[in-house]
Amino acid sequence: MTARILVVDDVPANVKLLEARLLADYFEVLTAVDGPSALNVCAATQVDLILLDIMMPGMDGFEVCERLKANPRTAHIPVVMVTALDQSEDRVRGLRAGADEFLTKPVNDIQLMTRVRSLLRLKALGDELRMRAETAELIGTQDLINGVDGIDKAHVLLVDERVSAQERVTRMLAPIAEVVCMSDPQAALFEAAERPYDLAIISDNFTNYDPLRLCSQLRSVERTRFLPVMLMAEAGSQALVTRALELGVNDYIQRPIDPHELLARANTQIKRKRYNDHLRSSVRATIELAVTDALTGLYNRRYLDTHMPVLVERSSKRERPLSVCMIDLDRFKSINDNFGHQAGDDVLRELSRRIKQAVRGADLACRYGGEEFVVVMPDTDGTLAAAVAERLRVSIEAVPFRVNGRAEPLSVTASLGIATLKDGEAAASSVFQRADEALYTAKRSGRNRVVAAAA
Repeated sequence: MTARILVVDDVPANVKLLEARLLADYFEVLTAVDGPSALNVCAATQVDLILLDIMMPGMDGFEVCERLKANPRTAHIPVVMVTALDQSEDRVRGLRAGADEFLTKPVNDIQLMTRVRSLLRLKALGDELRMRAETAELIGTQDLINGVDGIDKAHVLLVDERVSAQERVTRMLAPIAEVVCMSDPQAALFEAAERPYDLAIISDNFTNYDPLRLCSQLRSVERTRFLPVMLMAEAGSQALVTRALELGVNDYIQRPIDPHELLARANTQIKRKRYNDHLRSSVRATIELAVTDALTGLYNRRYLDTHMPVLVERSSKRERPLSVCMIDLDRFKSINDNFGHQAGDDVLRELSRRIKQAVRGADLACRYGGEEFVVVMPDTDGTLAAAVAERLRVSIEAVPFRVNGRAEPLSVTASLGIATLKDGEAAASSVFQRADEALYTAKRSGRNRVVAAAA
């Protein structure tokens, strides 16, 4: 894993020491001797992680971190505070300023590099989500970066064998979260998969169970893959912590647990999860918008053109039938001319609803353009396709369409043309052309009818 790491320290010897260690692992290293210089570097170039000293002249590390996290362009960069300060209040202050980790000098090499790699993996995931969101011109995510204040309490799953420990941690997290406690790790795995948790905290104090097994299982199950996991470990159990981070655990806290540190670390994980969840949701919504018709909610022409060749190829290889039904509203222009385009939109939306009701779950319903629609029916021969089309035609004719602003509903009919994939017919365009010709035959024959293309 290669990345660009910024080392910020006003002591040249400290900078050289960290730089040498990082270069040995093939990281690209940038350096800064004070806070303003660090902010300038971050503004001018891409930085993947920052190792930040606290005690610097002028602007200390706490202020630098706060400024980085307040800036939307740099808020996503992981910050590791590396300092001689070792008091609990200093660590908590750093975490509250937005730091992702707080390491005390002299730093253990294994501890440093494990944490660096872990944070870089998490950043890579976030970067991918942000890139997709920015491509989709996503806006409005900064409120989620700023914190969880003012929104619903988080939901935390605590897995600990000891009831007394469960009670203590629950009290500590009460200001920000509702905690569900479980003693059985395997039951906890199913619980995490069934309910939407913001954070899982796993203790290492089980008598006959390896807690890292549960951590690994949470990462391997699809429904919990993105659930943040925090390990509660005994002081000095560095080998366990190192292995946990390698497995994908997001964070850890060592006993005796400082309530303020636990709150700060939990808050960081919850904020990051909610931000990434929001990005994923927005990316999914954007993808849906790209392939669905905004007016009707059906798939659009772009999706049909992309997906249809796949369906045709699959049907040909499996030697299974595939039918296409093209639907066109009769005299739709007169609806727009006489009642307005809003009325026409209401009719199209209602037609789409009836199409969804008439076709099966495996069928692909799309708006082809204007008042024309297409239904692709895999594993459907001509006889069955004709029955589906007739059922749809009747559903359109039988019940008049209600239009906003009109007391009287409108009588609407549609013409439908169907065609079935022939043996050896491998081009989607040919079956569409035959369905289209059948549709126009239905129009010329008096409308409000189903016509099948010649087999």
